[in-house]
Amino acid sequence: MSNLSIPGSQATPAIDGNWDSGVLSMQGDSYPENSYELFQQVFDWVSRFLAEEARPLTLELGLLYLNTSSIKAMMDIFDLLEEAHGDGKPVAVNWRYDQRNERVAELAEEFKEDCSFPFAIVSQ
Repeated sequence: MSNLSIPGSQATPAIDGNWDSGVLSMQGDSYPENSYELFQQVFDWVSRFLAEEARPLTLELGLLYLNTSSIKAMMDIFDLLEEAHGDGKPVAVNWRYDQRNERVAELAEEFKEDCSFPFAIVSQ
């Protein structure tokens, strides 16, 4: 199908979805003015991938800061992954964070608590 590429900015993460490898990467801060506009593209890409492919989908996250609306958007994305996992589709999250930023690790742990699919939190 098609890849997803959204360049990052000071307020938005760089987002890259590689259809062939089944990897969606998000890196940076996320406090956009309109998180719906930004994350709707991601939501649509993930939904399409999960509907059309039986291959694994992995989210590689290096998110440093998320505002409230970005957290809600990530919850929606994780809900999609949870539903796919319940249907037997292979999904996983790898959330990498700087060990000096424990707040990010705590946020990732809160997300992980609600997920039954593989969810790794890795300090760097």
